[in-house]
Amino acid sequence: MKKWLKDNRGVLVFILCLGLFRTAIADWNPVPTGSMRPTILEGDVVLVNRLAYDLKVPFTDISLARLGDPQRGDIVTFSSPKDGTRLIKRLVALPGDIVELRDNRLFINGQPAEYSNVSTVREPVGVGRIVDATRATEAFDHSIRTVQFLPVSNARSDFGPIVVPAGAYFMMGDNRDDSEDSRYIGSVPRELLIGRAGRILVSADIKQDWRPRFERTVSPLR
Repeated sequence: MKKWLKDNRGVLVFILCLGLFRTAIADWNPVPTGSMRPTILEGDVVLVNRLAYDLKVPFTDISLARLGDPQRGDIVTFSSPKDGTRLIKRLVALPGDIVELRDNRLFINGQPAEYSNVSTVREPVGVGRIVDATRATEAFDHSIRTVQFLPVSNARSDFGPIVVPAGAYFMMGDNRDDSEDSRYIGSVPRELLIGRAGRILVSADIKQDWRPRFERTVSPLR
């Protein structure tokens, strides 16, 4: 065993350093679901800045220092407060905000988001099924993104109003009718935030034999 460790110490040090880098500084996460469509597609691999909000002890949720504050509109990776699953969603409301949905229209502190550029697209849902989905530009508090609504779903298009607890954040998927987000799992405490996603590194169409999507390579997220 000692000889094996000595012979492979270079590889072991590299693996350890890589693990520390990914758990404390930056990470890359494959996205397997469509909850953030059309912003993030299944098969995208996103780059996550783990130092965007907190410096943490590697492999833990223990914060050593606060480095920045989450903002409305950030795309955030976090551990689900429901079961610990790693998720990626849009931060739509801050601690103390009052959140409400009325027929899928977002209200924050009683103020409605603005919707424009409404269009209809053909969207795959499940295996071999395509529906007419509605896409729109949603704007609130200097945060602008494209969101999507599906014609048939069991999603909560009416929700709240609720007050986001202190030290927690309300997350939603851009694919509003196909996202298990804070409407179902509750607001996310800061200690469960992993980092902010800012860019797609590489992408492959997992529904089309993993065909590379070169047009999405190293593209920014917003």
